[in-house]
Amino acid sequence: MEISDLITVEGVEANLRVTSKKQALQELSKRAAEVTGQHERAIFDVLMERERLGTTGVGNGIAIPHGKLASLDRLHGLFARLETPIDFHSIDEQPVDLVFLLLAPETAGADHLKALARVSRLLRDGAVCEKLRGTDDAEALYVLLTQTNASQAA
Repeated sequence: MEISDLITVEGVEANLRVTSKKQALQELSKRAAEVTGQHERAIFDVLMERERLGTTGVGNGIAIPHGKLASLDRLHGLFARLETPIDFHSIDEQPVDLVFLLLAPETAGADHLKALARVSRLLRDGAVCEKLRGTDDAEALYVLLTQTNASQAA
């Protein structure tokens, strides 16, 4: 599974203006609703339910909120570079400025885990994150996310 299987240019936000974790999840839910055709509130509720289990702020300024929805037909991803880092209750207690949202069908099982692992591997690369933080152009972010992934697979 490639990152390009998960996101489109329309699913990339280059300068998301939010001031809190809740607001970030609300804005991402709104954008995810546009991309997936699902109801915004259902997406937000799934994300908040997952956050109650434990933060998806994985450290180094990165969060990977995720959840499953019965009505989805495939995996969907969105990426946001935040204009200003926010407290995401991350495991390293550092603010987050890069967010990759992942939504999966309830039947996804192993595919959901593979997608999470792929996103995590990509965003663990410090050089990739530095490049992502260095641009505020959605198309450039999309290219960085998808090309980097392809070169890692080679």
